[in-house]
Amino acid sequence: MIGIDPLLAGAAVFLLFSIAASKIAVRMGVPALLLFLILGMLAGSDGPGQVYFDLPALVQAIGIVALAFILFAGGIDTAKRDVQLALRPALSLATLGVTLTALLVGAFARVVLGFPWPEGILLGAIIASTDAAAVFSVLRGKNIQLRGRLKPVLELESGSNDPMAVFLTLGMIQLIQNPSQSPFSLIPLFILQMGIGGALGVLFGRLAVSVINRIRLEYDGLYPVVTIAFVLFTYGATSILGGNGFLAVYVAGLMMARHTFLHKRSLMQFHDGVAWLMQIVLFVTLGLQVFPSQLPGVALDGLWTALFLIFIARPLSVFIALALSRLSVREKLFIAWVGLRGGAPIVLATFPLLAGIPLANTLFHLVFFIVLTSVLFQGTLIAPVARLLRVYATHRTPKSPLAYVMRDGVIANNLVEITLPEASAAVGKQLVNLGLPSGVLIVLIGRNDDMVIPTGSTVLEGGDRLLMLTSDQSKVEAQRILECEIPVMPPVDP
Repeated sequence: MIGIDPLLAGAAVFLLFSIAASKIAVRMGVPALLLFLILGMLAGSDGPGQVYFDLPALVQAIGIVALAFILFAGGIDTAKRDVQLALRPALSLATLGVTLTALLVGAFARVVLGFPWPEGILLGAIIASTDAAAVFSVLRGKNIQLRGRLKPVLELESGSNDPMAVFLTLGMIQLIQNPSQSPFSLIPLFILQMGIGGALGVLFGRLAVSVINRIRLEYDGLYPVVTIAFVLFTYGATSILGGNGFLAVYVAGLMMARHTFLHKRSLMQFHDGVAWLMQIVLFVTLGLQVFPSQLPGVALDGLWTALFLIFIARPLSVFIALALSRLSVREKLFIAWVGLRGGAPIVLATFPLLAGIPLANTLFHLVFFIVLTSVLFQGTLIAPVARLLRVYATHRTPKSPLAYVMRDGVIANNLVEITLPEASAAVGKQLVNLGLPSGVLIVLIGRNDDMVIPTGSTVLEGGDRLLMLTSDQSKVEAQRILECEIPVMPPVDP
């Protein structure tokens, strides 16, 4: 048995290597998740790490938790305006597009690869959805500027189509295990799962906002713990009640993004960090689970299937699903290209393994090879394809002033908090009469347990906590005035 100390040290080394891999990925122009997968494969039993890891149940559990947090982070970081712009095309892609892709790949697997129909459609269902982690990391990590509503459509689709793929995968496993069952019996199950998942997502999202705004915790560090609990509870409770947990956590994130709540920005940044941690853990674990020595046996079939998926199945499903959309042909072609497969299909490929489905091991390694091909081929060419199709925005959207001051701690370095002494000459004076330097702005006043938004007529009281935004040149003079090291200057008549 390996002791806990080597395991902790090894986990830390993996995380550090993964962070370094993300830097390398940016410079090489490849998605970081590809290097995460390779790290896991190198550490596995067929790599130099020689870590034997064949625990599909554990991989599935890790994958479910990781995908839940990744989807929640994607939802809470999606602006309300983006949802309004992209909702219809994204939902069409997430439902009709996923179904068509599964059927087309299933037909290919039956005719070309010689799979039985049920197993062929199961393969199609597993790889039918685009992966949220892959799409978010590529589009946001590279800061790719796209015209119009392309980026919201792609992100909303990738966050909302996993539930459909999960449903189709579990439905096909059920049909394979019960050959006498009619495929039409899945329709009521689909309505039930999606209905419960969507409704509970809305409910839990609003509940989370209400709780965060009302609970008034003594320690700010507990608010992230509250949101972690809500993510886990939303997925678990929804699944217990027969709904789709992935849909519920994503919708809950979208609902929270629409409302204002305490520490919203810091909580969004926290969950962005959690999503990155989940991506690293997920893809390294998936890399450990695969046996590279078995990949050559499925390489040719995997390559043909990946090419069919990229150039035929995905474009056909996109054009059919968006037939009534106002998106241009070039925009639809780009959406078809950004059909990245990632961790979600590999996690779904563990379900047949645990269910004892025939060809399950072949399916798992076939899906892994398809994902590698998709990420390596499509992920590295997103920006060139965007330029080729002329959907790449030539002018970057300028950063807002708030984004500028938040960058690199600029705002933190220029914010000063001062507690006004009871004997200060500034007590009882209006802000306009303090004679503060022109480079000083008092942005907030803490008074007892209340927060006061100051105006020029606000009268200061002893014990007030002043939050002051100032330049380095004016900071010392302002502190001297407020702390009575020099007299308060009378107002100057214009």
